[in-house]
Amino acid sequence: MSVKVGVQFSAVFVAAMILFLSCTSSDKQQDIPFQKENFVDWKTTGGDNANTKYSSLDQINKENVQNLEVVWEYRTGDNTDQSTIQANPIVVNGVMFISSPSLKIIALDAKTGEEKWVFDAEGPEHQNRGVVYWEGEADDRILFTRGSYLYALNAESGKPIRSFGENGRVDLRKNLDREPWQELSVSSTSPGILFKDLLVMGSRVPEGPQQYAPGHIRAYNVITGEVEWIFHTIPHPGEPGYETWPENAWQVSGGANSWGGMSLDEEREIVFVPTGAPSYHFYGGDRIGSNRFSTSVIALDANTGELIWDFQTIRHDIWDYDLPTRPNLITVNKDGEFIDAVAQVTKTGMVYVLNRESGKSLFPIEEMPVPASSLIGEEAWPTQPIPVKPEPFSRQGLNIEDLTDLSPKKNAWARAEFEKFSARGLYDPPGTGEGTIFMPGLHGGAWWGGASVDPGTGILYINANNIPYVISMVETEGLHANMSSYGEYVYTATCAACHGIDRQGVAPAPGLIDIKDRLTEEEVTSIIQEGRGVMPAMASVVDNDLNALLAYLFEKEREIAESGGDNEKVMSPYIHQNYYQFRDDEEYPAIKPPWGTLNAIDLNRGEILWQVPLGEYKELTERGIPPTGTQNLGGPINTAGGLIFIAATRDKMFRAFDKDTGEILWEKELETGAFATPSTYEIDGKQYIALGVGGNCKYCSEGHSGRLSNPTSDLFVVFALPD
Repeated sequence: MSVKVGVQFSAVFVAAMILFLSCTSSDKQQDIPFQKENFVDWKTTGGDNANTKYSSLDQINKENVQNLEVVWEYRTGDNTDQSTIQANPIVVNGVMFISSPSLKIIALDAKTGEEKWVFDAEGPEHQNRGVVYWEGEADDRILFTRGSYLYALNAESGKPIRSFGENGRVDLRKNLDREPWQELSVSSTSPGILFKDLLVMGSRVPEGPQQYAPGHIRAYNVITGEVEWIFHTIPHPGEPGYETWPENAWQVSGGANSWGGMSLDEEREIVFVPTGAPSYHFYGGDRIGSNRFSTSVIALDANTGELIWDFQTIRHDIWDYDLPTRPNLITVNKDGEFIDAVAQVTKTGMVYVLNRESGKSLFPIEEMPVPASSLIGEEAWPTQPIPVKPEPFSRQGLNIEDLTDLSPKKNAWARAEFEKFSARGLYDPPGTGEGTIFMPGLHGGAWWGGASVDPGTGILYINANNIPYVISMVETEGLHANMSSYGEYVYTATCAACHGIDRQGVAPAPGLIDIKDRLTEEEVTSIIQEGRGVMPAMASVVDNDLNALLAYLFEKEREIAESGGDNEKVMSPYIHQNYYQFRDDEEYPAIKPPWGTLNAIDLNRGEILWQVPLGEYKELTERGIPPTGTQNLGGPINTAGGLIFIAATRDKMFRAFDKDTGEILWEKELETGAFATPSTYEIDGKQYIALGVGGNCKYCSEGHSGRLSNPTSDLFVVFALPD
């Protein structure tokens, strides 16, 4: 069943929307009460604990934004073919704190770009979306994660705080009630959120059919590194929600983790936690039930971790429809009543607007019947909660009329391919065969960059993707029977979900057919044990399993002690063998544009105000095709100057949009794509805009080719108006 989007897209519509306003400035809610902070600094990822991504600075505005120029640049010096920058720079007391592509932590003079200090913890590289600044009586601290460790640095010197945890760091694999904890894979890509002397942390854990780590929420003492409280997202016996999971799930199931960050209501002392799907993400036969607290917004007492309320957006998630970003806290004017709300954008293109104190939706929720699963042992939940308002900001589900119209030839090809797939709408469960269409794709709708809100108007700004994905499942029993070695078994159970059963790669993971020509056994061992980029550490692959896997990957014969291999561990009845974007022969999405959009949504009335394409393929524009939008990562910020700043697109552009109309007022071509969220701050009366330009859009891999979208970079660039 397909959930139909209220706004239909076409080339004519895309061109017209830039000029169209569904409400005038005088219609907007201008009288919403909020504390208009002086955003001299940008103290935390997202600008503030409410994640508004809003600044009251207005020196740069609609009238002068076209005069912006680069005032300084800084290169981190660690650009590699794996480089990416996703960090949102924070600025405190004139000092900017950033993380580099290889996860060095760097302090810069925010006015000049002069380097103050650099700290390199060494260890595995993975995405890092920013650091946390804590102000204390004795010292100020920078907290960040690398690999499985949470570190604390002196903010003035960049030196480790040796009294924090064990010699300056805390092992995130501990305190999860799983043994042996050393074999767990746990890291964190998004910074935690501060409440008094507590750092509330989520985590990134494995998603495939392999050893599972639970995604519990933990609050660490910023001074000592001790765990002060834990909330179990996979409930233990006697805890709320235990009955929605199998009896032993708390001992064996994984995921339900918060990897996109959190938001905090400082006055109410409530932390709002968005969570993701349980592991394995595409098959839940071993976790029958609604799986409460997974793919949910959870409100916790920030002092104790006690549950206040929870709202589940996907029950028994088998689509990887994680809540990918921290929610926005905002006050809305609902029928003349001011209500403090939580707005959660989603991969599915929906916005859930919830009462901050009760968790009740401000708009009606419909329970929609959804298709059953065809996989043996799977029990898809029969209904899913759909908000009546706001209407979806991304297309949901796909039909034959939606297929590409770039040319008759492309349309004919897309129609033939489309007929091979199952396409029963947004909640069509993964199945065997040629594949199932996921629309919006597995990376949004909304993605980790998230939304920005204007506290004075109740309007939310969100960039979105409209790119379908194809996924197909395969039974492992038949695969197991045909395996010629134990190493092949270990590979299938541990690696095939990402790298493909045939080792050809499943985007964004690379193929491994030629790995012996690119890497040594020592390098592969390091990647397996420590992780790299989008790949988490696989610390449980040791001893005979590791030797067997290396022998298989490097196509060597090797004696393996069969007694050391447990042939029944981890192997799911199904794994996915394909996982790719549905694209044409030129690698353009095989559906009608727009493929990426920027959207303004009035949360007071639950209405979309405008939608415009975000990004451009210039070669298509030259063919006479209106701007199509591109896949986009990173998020927007908005300012009192009437502007939205966003990069995010694959065309290497950094843009400023008019908040009222969606019109582009300024754009600057960068040396590569920038997939981080910008920041803005003021020093000595001058407003600056900062952006990490990191390239290498790992989640923009195209179709079957897995080709990356941009060259890499290690640049941070800052703009301002001329003196």
